[in-house]
Amino acid sequence: MSKYPNLFSPVTIMRGGRPTVTVPNRIVMMPMGTNFALPFGGISKEHINYYAERAKGGTGLIVVENVCVTFPQGSNGTSQLRMDHDMFIPGLYELTEAVHEYGTKIAVQINHAGASANPARTGVPAVSSSTNPSKTGGGIPTPLTVDEIHKIAKDYGAAAKRAQMAGFDMVEVHAGHSYLISQFFSPVFNDRTDEYGGSPENRARFCKEVLAEVRAQIGPAMPIILRISVEDFIEGGNTVEDTIETLKYCIDEADIISASAAQNDTLRYQIDANHYPDGWRSYMAKAVKDAYGKPVISMGNYRDPAVAEEKLEAGDCDFIGIGRGLIAEPEWGNKCKEGRECELRKCISCNIGCAGNRIGSNRPLRCTVNPSLCDNAGYKDNQVAYTTNVVVIGAGTAGLEAACTAAEVGCTVFLLEKTSELGGLAKEISKFPDKKRLADFPNYLINRAKSLSNLYILTNVDATPEFVEQFNPDIIVNATGSVPTLPPIKGLHENLGGGTVFNIMDLIKDVEANNYEGKTEGKKVVVIGGGAVGLDVVEYFAPRGSECAIVEMLPGIGRDLDPITKNDTTLMMAEYDVKQYINTALMEVCADGFIVKLPDGEITKLPFDYGFVCLGMRNNNPVLPALEEHFGDSVIFMNIGDSNPPRARRIIDGIKEGRQIVDVLKYNGFF
Repeated sequence: MSKYPNLFSPVTIMRGGRPTVTVPNRIVMMPMGTNFALPFGGISKEHINYYAERAKGGTGLIVVENVCVTFPQGSNGTSQLRMDHDMFIPGLYELTEAVHEYGTKIAVQINHAGASANPARTGVPAVSSSTNPSKTGGGIPTPLTVDEIHKIAKDYGAAAKRAQMAGFDMVEVHAGHSYLISQFFSPVFNDRTDEYGGSPENRARFCKEVLAEVRAQIGPAMPIILRISVEDFIEGGNTVEDTIETLKYCIDEADIISASAAQNDTLRYQIDANHYPDGWRSYMAKAVKDAYGKPVISMGNYRDPAVAEEKLEAGDCDFIGIGRGLIAEPEWGNKCKEGRECELRKCISCNIGCAGNRIGSNRPLRCTVNPSLCDNAGYKDNQVAYTTNVVVIGAGTAGLEAACTAAEVGCTVFLLEKTSELGGLAKEISKFPDKKRLADFPNYLINRAKSLSNLYILTNVDATPEFVEQFNPDIIVNATGSVPTLPPIKGLHENLGGGTVFNIMDLIKDVEANNYEGKTEGKKVVVIGGGAVGLDVVEYFAPRGSECAIVEMLPGIGRDLDPITKNDTTLMMAEYDVKQYINTALMEVCADGFIVKLPDGEITKLPFDYGFVCLGMRNNNPVLPALEEHFGDSVIFMNIGDSNPPRARRIIDGIKEGRQIVDVLKYNGFF
């Protein structure tokens, strides 16, 4: 008997008093772009494998990423699936076949990007309800005529019919997230004065016409999911109450409501920032369910199955929507059902490989914690042909991944850690209150490592050549991480650690020891370095009443952040009036202030109570040169993660390199 009886109970979607589709459990994979599509919008084998892995892993319903109904005008990317022509049906049918093999139901989201389309990519002007951009600084769209509105509604219907022909069990109409239907729904975007603007009924008219066209094409037996932004979180936008009112004019043909949130300018509420708790959006789902009594999908950082069960038990929703959590852990359903929660590779909501890659850089989907998106555990099919000893030095996330992977393909692995704790920098950073979700990943790796009988963990040891030699290594993996960058700036080394000037590691220790408890209100905090590390410091002090300033030598704060984190930190700094100094150079460190050079050349002093120098991290290789000299060509060396020059990087890089030990073994003939 599962600990989560509600989560793993089936649900039958009813229409007109008749059953339509039965979903085997309440877990729904939410639609998320992948950039896996073929150049002209066809589905790829990568797509099919990716979704099949999540079906195999126990997901009840998969909603495939949004597909374009009107091409190229309505496309929202360079690598988006299309459903505007019959030629796409065969490939999509292969997808539905692959997913149905595991008993999972599958829907597809149909969409027109409207003003969120990028004319530089589509080659045609963007359109919308009005001339209002879909985000601050966005391009000015062309308002649609009534005839064009009717044509696009028919495009939705035609796309839905193709979805039915391709074997999908349901179709989802996207009416949120600053896409076209949302641009009619929200008064922020819609300032029309005809029958499609003004009153809630008029703003809902386009959605009503789309749903009517979809229903006319697919008939009464195929469920329609309507995805909405229940709350816009932007000034003048729809509140929960507004959305409930507007929905009454268009909800009749919808069978399930997907209760999402936010618009482009409030992305941190749409693709949840890492500090939002599991299920924080469930109040939106409950409001819709209470108002209309239809099955509702709740989403919002669900990682813990106990929270999912609690929301279902309370009647807040009927389905639990999981997006990034299923990118990270395709087997989330099976592991929870079988009581293997300690094996869950939980999403840490870092938004780097998913939103960062796809939205920020127009790259294919990747994942920080899961380096095998489309083949999950397929690497384990490789097994070494003879005894192979691997020594991994450093038990941070990169070293743990390398050690676990090597052990899982049959190597005898010795993991050496200089300190008493495993988990490295990720474990340390998770000690910040708003970063506690990050601890889930090193904890997963530690549990995974301890479960492997051929992986031996040694802590409080120095990896000297003599010590390592006793393990008779075939491969040595160096994963010794990074340390704070402390350049030779006047006064820095003299004042660091003197009680007022600190680096990030000092702050972590003080936070863990509660040394700032009651000592932040009204304090002046100045941070040198506007990257992720510096922003972590601001994120800690600003909400605790400190007067914060951040100094960056480059033209922008947080330039390398993913779009979600950047949106989150931008709004946070505005909320707490954080002073930002860009194009500003640190000249000297004093015990009570930083002397900086402003963009106009003026030299000034920024006084502080607490000063932090956060100029990034640098490679740390204390043992590698001696090991290379001692073993020479008799051993294969790998240098991975932050210790791999030219610079310290992100967890995603180290995990990818740790998994690449499979390639090294293969290349050198161990399989």
